[in-house]
Amino acid sequence: MPKYKLEYIWLDGYTPVPNLRSKTQIKEFDDFPTLEQLPLWGFDGSSTQQAEGRSSDCVLKPVAVFPDITRDNGALVMCEVMMPDKVTPHPSNMRATIMDDPDAWFGFEQEYFFFREGRPIGFPPYGFPAPQGPYYTGVGYKNVGAIAREIVEEHLDICLAAGINHEGINAEVAKGQWEFQIFGKGSRRCADEMWVARYILLRLCERYELDIEFHCKPLGDTDWNGSGMHANFSTKYMREVGGKDYFMALMDSFEKYKDEHIAVYGPDNHMRLTGLHETQSIDKFSWGVADRGASIRVPHSFVNADYKGYLEDRRPNSQGDPYQIASRILKTISEVPTP
Repeated sequence: MPKYKLEYIWLDGYTPVPNLRSKTQIKEFDDFPTLEQLPLWGFDGSSTQQAEGRSSDCVLKPVAVFPDITRDNGALVMCEVMMPDKVTPHPSNMRATIMDDPDAWFGFEQEYFFFREGRPIGFPPYGFPAPQGPYYTGVGYKNVGAIAREIVEEHLDICLAAGINHEGINAEVAKGQWEFQIFGKGSRRCADEMWVARYILLRLCERYELDIEFHCKPLGDTDWNGSGMHANFSTKYMREVGGKDYFMALMDSFEKYKDEHIAVYGPDNHMRLTGLHETQSIDKFSWGVADRGASIRVPHSFVNADYKGYLEDRRPNSQGDPYQIASRILKTISEVPTP
């Protein structure tokens, strides 16, 4: 039987942003393994802030598996972290406790910067490049450089070959800033794919001697855009029934739980949500048709379809945990009664 290289991937216990971790296990299978065939595994939680040294065993429970074309007989295995009893989720395991709905659709827009030696690629050693304007969806060496497009194209190919529902890429507003989009049905599924897509990008950039900076405002209080992870969402009711009255009640619910959303939308969001650079202030809630400065952007297609379709929450930032973001959105929607 062929030997498969199983890369077990999990989230550690660091706060406020967990790190991706991984290690390889070799197992024999007749064909590419199914999720049910993958064994539980363990790791030293005392090295990942998930256990003490005197009782350091933690358990990895596979929850999704993807082909890895970068290795012969490779597989990427997304895992949850469990306690040693193999039944109880570890306190750091957000996936196990989130609200999920297989009929809820999510599309996350992941923005990030390519960094080298403490600054975005394309930035001079001192000072800044030409102001924002030509970089968004830009073409040409002066706008996007020589390396970034090569990386994002390779990242796209690896994700698609893995079966990850990667839906697109584009250069973003700031120099050295890019975006990719992941779509999924069900909050857990979409978030699993986002975390694995992040992992693939980080690992790919090792070869280019580059880092990925996911911080939402890596250039600080400057006239440069921050990075978000806008969350496009819809439920079956929103897509099939909707209506203006339901939409207005939905927006009332989002305003009511404004603080609860901000609490899980990523750290340091006050640096990004300032009311500038296509954001609403962190202490306010607003919605608007095609308004990129609102908390919730309402597409024209939504209004034209008698308030049916999807909405875009523009507040989640680039370091946010997609498990918690999707769960909070579903909790807020669940507060709105349907006829």
